[in-house]
Amino acid sequence: MAPRAALLLAALALLLAAAPAAAAPGVFQVRRKFPAGGDAGGNITALRAHDGRRHGRLLAAADLKLGGLGLPTDTGLYFTEINLGTPPKHYFLQVDTGSDILWVNCITCDECPRKSGLGLDLTLYDPKASSTGSTVLCDQEFCAATYGGKLTGCSSNVPCEYKVMYGDGSSTTGFFVTDVLQFDQVTGDGQTKPGNASVTFGCGAQQGGDLGTSNQALDGIIGFGQANTSMLSQLAAAGKVKKVFAHCLDIVQGGGIFAIGNVVQPKVKTTPLVPDMPHFNVNLKSVDVDGTTLQLPANIFETGDKKGTIIDSGTTLTYLPELVFKEVMLAVFKKHQDITFRNVQEFLCFQYSGSVDDGFPTITFHFEDDLALHVYPHEYFFANGNDMYCVGFQNGGSQSKDGKDIVLMGDLVLSNKLVVYDLENQVIGWTDYNCKS
Repeated sequence: MAPRAALLLAALALLLAAAPAAAAPGVFQVRRKFPAGGDAGGNITALRAHDGRRHGRLLAAADLKLGGLGLPTDTGLYFTEINLGTPPKHYFLQVDTGSDILWVNCITCDECPRKSGLGLDLTLYDPKASSTGSTVLCDQEFCAATYGGKLTGCSSNVPCEYKVMYGDGSSTTGFFVTDVLQFDQVTGDGQTKPGNASVTFGCGAQQGGDLGTSNQALDGIIGFGQANTSMLSQLAAAGKVKKVFAHCLDIVQGGGIFAIGNVVQPKVKTTPLVPDMPHFNVNLKSVDVDGTTLQLPANIFETGDKKGTIIDSGTTLTYLPELVFKEVMLAVFKKHQDITFRNVQEFLCFQYSGSVDDGFPTITFHFEDDLALHVYPHEYFFANGNDMYCVGFQNGGSQSKDGKDIVLMGDLVLSNKLVVYDLENQVIGWTDYNCKS
């Protein structure tokens, strides 16, 4: 078994301790596929390729019936280990805030990878090998609720199936099962104890496209989206946790935690989520560089068709509309007119021997209800060799026709922040925090 990431106990101690035991928060240790500290080296190509796939599928997923189920694992950035079934077996799952269901590769899948390029031994889920596992039938309530009514042609003893097709030809097909999920729960003293709950999830019988490859394969996906099919929604409906989750990510060490349940300390200021959107959309109002507000068109951050701002921890970089990107870059390098830029695998890079935090300004994004996101130079630049830095902001206009007017904020700017998604109150917020503590 791969070594576990160190659990951030300091962060866990911040979680709700005064709640009844039935609503105790749960935590998942996570690891990052591409640690970003020091010399990024060969990872620089992987970062761009990852984001290219992720960006395109985020846009395409808006049309999926279930809100963008199970995005292919190549587009995922963080993964965790969970236990399913009785007796429990280990599964490595992509942690994805942009999708809704939990699904794992099933024993009936002939083409699913058994090994991963990440150095992990993969496991196929067998519902018959678990004493608590059962197949969800098409005439059961979960299936009807998922599809908005009884499926055409449904008869007794027919499984409730799911199928997702992606624009690039990738696909996942299978059926829903119910079994026991085991996870860590936070106790009143900031420690953890085993917890479990019955959840319904997908048993993937066939994966196509990127999902069938072993380069960065995992056992499946655990989605933290807003739909009732998500694990979080199911646990909340059962009274196990509040419909709230949080993450504290450390891109340098490549790990962190996802926590399900309420957070009481530190207090986190929030901004409303835009209603009726398939992702975590928020209203961005303005951008400051070194305390000076950029002069931008009043409607440039408006939410609409293929417009607006998305918070997505599964994306590495941050993508800005072309005009915003150019204005930000001009302001950031205003005091460094002598810097010579190099194109390193399509990243804007430069030599700099001093401390970037001392030599470059802080960028602040201002959101509705006066919530600010401060992004420091070591967060919007990343090291790529000796005294070589590359810009972690990208021109969205040159990346995707559909995404050219979208602000997509990835994990580089969310690192070392406690980010709280309160789906009960439809708000999201954050505060600076030492996530490698």
